[in-house]
Amino acid sequence: MAESKVRTKGRLYMIPTYIAECAALESFPGTNIEIIRTLKHYVVENVRTARRFLKSVDRNIDIDSLTLEELNEHTAEENVGQMLCHAENGEDIGMVSEAGCPGVADPGAILAREAHQRGIKVIPLVGPSSLLMALMSSGLNGQNFAFRGYLPVGGDVVRALRGMEERSARESQTQMFIETPYRNDKMLQTLLKTLRKETRLCIARDIMGAEELIETHKVGEW
Repeated sequence: MAESKVRTKGRLYMIPTYIAECAALESFPGTNIEIIRTLKHYVVENVRTARRFLKSVDRNIDIDSLTLEELNEHTAEENVGQMLCHAENGEDIGMVSEAGCPGVADPGAILAREAHQRGIKVIPLVGPSSLLMALMSSGLNGQNFAFRGYLPVGGDVVRALRGMEERSARESQTQMFIETPYRNDKMLQTLLKTLRKETRLCIARDIMGAEELIETHKVGEW
């Protein structure tokens, strides 16, 4: 008599990575390492970065035996579903971004959304988030905040900053955004020229790194 076997779906682990090379394993939870050792399939933002990260977690991991598929800003949305095929067949998979928490300011969010639609359990692992760490140490309102991602370039950035400042004053809402290193100096000059002198501004740079800076002052003091 044949017995039917119901196949259960695998899980999608959202795996944070280091946000500073010098922090490395010192700040990486051991439970994450144990889970990583069990996984054979990954969706990653960058294959080379992911391979280096996995090897740093455990030198005994056979990188060449793993499957790694890239998911980044160049990936067509219609191709995301097939990246979950191993989870559909009962195997766990991991999502690894370039740095920090996947799905936060990161293309991994679309993979998590697709997993939910397919009934695949999404499990976030503990790890460093530069955004939350900056907020934690800024002294700004951590009960009401908004993350704006990257701000527009050109003349639109001034309009965006003024709108954020007005909302912050009106709602006591902390406004957060990120910037690319090569535009940092220009952004700082724009902030100092655009914002009111009494507005508090936190600059957080290279968190957990050798050149970490987290300071909050009024714009007039900056």
